[in-house]
This record gives sequence, C-alpha cells and structure tokens, in this order.
Amino acid sequence: MSNIGIFEFQGKKYEFPVEIGTENEIAIDIKKLRGSTGGIITLDPGFKNTGSCKSKITFLNGEKGILRHRGYAIEDLAKKASFLEVAYLIIFGELPNKKQLEKFENDIKEKSLVDEEIKDILDGFPRSAHPMGVLSALTASLTAFHSHLTDVHSEEEIYSSITRLMGKFPVLAAWAHAKNEGTPLNYADNSLDYIDNLLMMMYKIPTTPYKGNPVIKKAMEELLILHQDHEQNCSTSTVRLVGSSHASLFASISAGVSALWGPLHGGANQAVIEMLEAIKEDGGDVEKFINKAKDKNDPFRLMGFGHRVYKNFDPRALIIKESADAVLAELGVDDPTLEIAKHLEETALKDPYFVEKKLFPNVDFYSGIIYRALGIPVEMFTVMFAIGRLPGWIAQWREMRLNSEPIGRPRQLYIGETKRDYVPMSKR
Repeated sequence: MSNIGIFEFQGKKYEFPVEIGTENEIAIDIKKLRGSTGGIITLDPGFKNTGSCKSKITFLNGEKGILRHRGYAIEDLAKKASFLEVAYLIIFGELPNKKQLEKFENDIKEKSLVDEEIKDILDGFPRSAHPMGVLSALTASLTAFHSHLTDVHSEEEIYSSITRLMGKFPVLAAWAHAKNEGTPLNYADNSLDYIDNLLMMMYKIPTTPYKGNPVIKKAMEELLILHQDHEQNCSTSTVRLVGSSHASLFASISAGVSALWGPLHGGANQAVIEMLEAIKEDGGDVEKFINKAKDKNDPFRLMGFGHRVYKNFDPRALIIKESADAVLAELGVDDPTLEIAKHLEETALKDPYFVEKKLFPNVDFYSGIIYRALGIPVEMFTVMFAIGRLPGWIAQWREMRLNSEPIGRPRQLYIGETKRDYVPMSKR
C-alpha cells in the first residue's frame, strides 16, 4: 500500500502522507492541506471522519464490538481488575505492580480532603440545581484552591493534580447529591477503598449505620470501569480542546463535565428511565411501544438500544447485563418500571426486527436499570457516569500535554453575506 494520498482539484494534484495505526486504521495527514492548496479546507460537521490526535489509550472498533484500553480487552479489565488498577493503566500506560498501586491509592486518599470553603460555594446553589451543574462548578473551583498546580509542563505538578482530582471528585459528586437530597455532607473515609468510599458517601446518613453490600459494590465497580474511556467522544474531545490552551487539569475536566451533561451524550441512561416511566404511565403495554419503534412514521425511539459507534453489539452491555441481573436478584426490588425494562429487554432480544437491525440493549440501558434499583435519582445518573469517565479524561489530557499538541483551532466554511456598506440608523 502506498503511504501517499493524492488529492486532485482543478487539474492540480497534491500529495499527503498516509499513516497506519497499530490496529491497521488508516489516516490521511492533511495538516498541510490549507497551506499547500492556497486555502482549501475539509468540511466535516461533527468531526465524524476527522482524527484530531494520535492516541495510545483506547482502541474502539464499532463494527466488530471491540473495546481495548492500552491493548487490554475491556472484558478482562472489568472482570479481573479494580477501578484504580484500570485508572492507573489508562493514565500511565501500564498495569501497576503492587507497590505502584498502593502508592497511587494512598496518594489519592491523602488528597481526598476537600477545603471547607468549597461548602460556601455549594451553599450558593439552590437545592433544585442539577447536580451536574454543581459538579462542574465545584470542579472548576479547585483551580482557585490549588492555583499552584497550574504548570502543565511539570510532571510533578501534573501527578499532584491527578491524585487530588481523583480523590476529591467523588466527594464533590456526593456533595452535589446531598445538596439535592437535603442530607448532611459526608467526607471520605481513608479506611475504605475507592468504590466503598463512594458508596458510603452517597448513602450514609447520621441516623443509620452504613453497611456495604458486595453485590452492589461489584456492580458499581464494573459499571465505572466500563465507562472509564471511550476514545474521542464529545466530552473527551472537549477536555483535550480546552487543555490545548494550557488550561489546568481542573478547568479542563470541568469543561468535560459540562459536555457530558448534554442529553445526547451522558444523559442517555437517564433517558432510558424516563422512557420506561412513560411506558408505565401509558399502561405498561411493552408490545405497543415495540411496534411504535418499528414504525418508520412514528417519532418514538427506544432509548438504550443500539449505539452511535457500535454497529453490532456494545461489548460493555454484555458485561454489565450480568451485574444488572445480580443486583435485581440481590435487592429483590419490586418496581413496575424495572419490570417493564426486563420485559422490554426480553421482547426486543427475540424480535426479528431488532435482531436483524442489531438494535441490542447498550450499556446505558443496563446502567440505568442498576442506578434505578440502587435508588439513585435520575439527576445523578450522569454524575455517576462522570465519576467513571474521570480517569479517561485525565489520561487524554495528560497524553495531550506530554505530546505537546498545539492549541485546537478548527476552521469553518463561511456562508454568510459578502461585503456590504454600513446603513445609517435613519435609513434602516
């Protein structure tokens, strides 16, 4: 295969290098397109065909349902590793040995205490504030409380920012939840591991002793691992773009939280529960809504089925389905909405229409079911997503900095008015 791509326009030919990734993906390097052609650019709304960077973190093949982090299959990582093991792998490039993992865990615990003045910022929000807005603001505020950690060229400061953010982010998320619920704020407990700590801060109330549940912990750990990174999605690209201006890690991650907040990105699992609630309110006739989904003239769409990237099946869904079943069995939840979910899943998996079009339940479908079963309000679903995605955002930001990537500056195709004369106010 030639490593040169040829572009011909108006009788002139231009050559551009072709690069091949380690998984045989092919990319035409067009960074000199505009300069060598005298102004020609590409137009790619949504950047669906544009590679914005080279990355060693995540490989995703949507056609074959493959997801790997640093070469390791997501199936192995979710079943065999802890959340912080995978976080270390994604951020630093290799699975940690025992000593490295212990240091990483201890450094995170030491940095988990949140400055008391952040409570003042939290108090300024109304109780009705969406927890994603609260989380984004509190994350950005860390820049003010740790302004000395802004040298994006210092590996030492970058590491300190990473461990601080990993330690404080779950606390801020739990505080956003407590604000909505009107419950007291909990602090991290350094005697607990990362997942137990998160669950404790989410659920502990002064009137009742907190008691962990291994089934719930396992499901939560798997779910958060499955969300750690997913290549150059909207929020991850946002983190890299903001970071390319040499903004601090805290500011860049805050921007990622805001991007994830959008219903077309992180809000998908919330949309699943809202759809199930709508089916319940309509009488719970699952077949009716299955038929609506198959009707091309009906605007109704089944949320949590199919995926924008995975054209066959979502490998994360196959993993978390087992945990969803285990959680429902463990808790014995009597919830009509979840009964509709199980009915919908069974029907769709057997229906020839969905099988033929490969519209299988995705990770958002099962994560919504798990969060619902655990009593987590829908407003917190995307916050839980953000906690899982945090290591991926950090890894992408760190990689961008280590690669000394230039500031992001997309072009545009102007389609507005051409030059016009100014019209005085009296003549308009």
